[in-house]
Amino acid sequence: MEQRAPSAAPEALKMFIDGRWVASEDGETFDAVNPATGEVIATLPRGTRADAGRAVDSANRNKHKLAGMTAWERSRLCLAIADAIEARADELARTLTADQGKPLATEAPFEVNMAINGFREAAEHIKWLETAVIPVEDPHKRVFSIRQPRGVYAVVTPWNFPYMIPVEYLAPAIASGNAVVWVPAPTTSVCAVRLMECLEAAGVPEGVVHLVTGPGDVVGDEIVAHPGTDAVGFTGSAATGTRIAQRAAGKPLLLELGGNGPVVILDDADLELAAQATSVGCFLNAGQVCSSSERVLVHGKVHDEMAERMVASAKGVTLGNPAQAGISMGPLNNPAVAAKVRAHVADGAQRGAQVLYGGNARAELGSELFFEPTVLTNVALDSQLNLEETFGPVVPLVRVDSDEELIAIANRNSLGLVSSVFTRDLKRAFRFAETLRTGITTINDTSNYWELHIPFGGVAGKRSGIGRLGGKHTIQEMTDLRTVCIDLR
Repeated sequence: MEQRAPSAAPEALKMFIDGRWVASEDGETFDAVNPATGEVIATLPRGTRADAGRAVDSANRNKHKLAGMTAWERSRLCLAIADAIEARADELARTLTADQGKPLATEAPFEVNMAINGFREAAEHIKWLETAVIPVEDPHKRVFSIRQPRGVYAVVTPWNFPYMIPVEYLAPAIASGNAVVWVPAPTTSVCAVRLMECLEAAGVPEGVVHLVTGPGDVVGDEIVAHPGTDAVGFTGSAATGTRIAQRAAGKPLLLELGGNGPVVILDDADLELAAQATSVGCFLNAGQVCSSSERVLVHGKVHDEMAERMVASAKGVTLGNPAQAGISMGPLNNPAVAAKVRAHVADGAQRGAQVLYGGNARAELGSELFFEPTVLTNVALDSQLNLEETFGPVVPLVRVDSDEELIAIANRNSLGLVSSVFTRDLKRAFRFAETLRTGITTINDTSNYWELHIPFGGVAGKRSGIGRLGGKHTIQEMTDLRTVCIDLR
């Protein structure tokens, strides 16, 4: 993407290691670029493996500071972080719009609020995370379990929700007493710096949370493979998740990886509801959501009407600069995802799909990252739209003629994160909910429905991840369950 510098020099930001804001060891930097305008909005340190190693070493020296706090003390710290984020909510929303591309009037404030709530909820969950007293046969023994922090967490986060997804890891990690070394996506590292500033302002002990900016294949790889990190949290693509699992072999993993729908619309569905909810699933954040409605499997009896409704929804999207009023969808975040979206749409058309609406990049809106909301029909089962995660504002419609075939096609995929089903029949709803191989199945609502405390993740045999994000489930993932046996003789 062509970069255009603003009239004023961009702000030079730093990363946070060992309780200090620092440059990279070699002084190298990279540009943060507004995806809607191509303007350079800041420069950031291009961290090295040595920088990442220094952060890991510091985390190990200081991890006792959080681990030694009581649950109530860590709870109060999480509440202080939430207050610090709330105090800067408007600024953080504007930064999110400029750095990531979310519409300022709608999606950006929502994500900031989710980040605030993430710390407040972690503050509550940690106080009531009870463990068991275990009955045993030996009358002289008393056995109980406790949860303790794992130690130092390596956390690598993506660019599509640069506040909310880091908070999904940072809040439970801090609440449960883990030190963290965090590597954010390079294309939204300005957001990461602003969030780290809030943690510092709230009084997070020195040396327990570190922010290392730079290329994921350098600093991200270093922290997940480093012998000084005890566990790994990552949200991102299935391919990257596989590489991380290999590099972090033997460590506890919490991986939330890619999704591919599906949305299943049965012949008895409320089509107005289905179209509205599926539009949210396809167009929220320009389709850049792991729980997006990536492929839409529609019963043949209602396929044509559903296609018409989805075209109408696409026409109702206002694409443009997300900082402007009245805009409902901004650009894609970076050239790589834009290239993938274009390639998937072209592949679908080559395999016989018809583009009913959209399908074009709109560089005249400010950058080549703008892509029209797009509706395709007759999407082939062997097309990339059906097989992989597109991560763009695309509605791929697949006509299917029976429940059995719908289930078979829905499950004939290597990804299994979220599905949604639209039907008025309770028996059919239960059948699909219990048969679809996804971690979450939502009935009669968007595939993007989620609340912070609900367990979120993939299923065995698919490439959508390991473990569960969400409320107490993340705290359980980020702690060791230990058993204590006491002999009373």
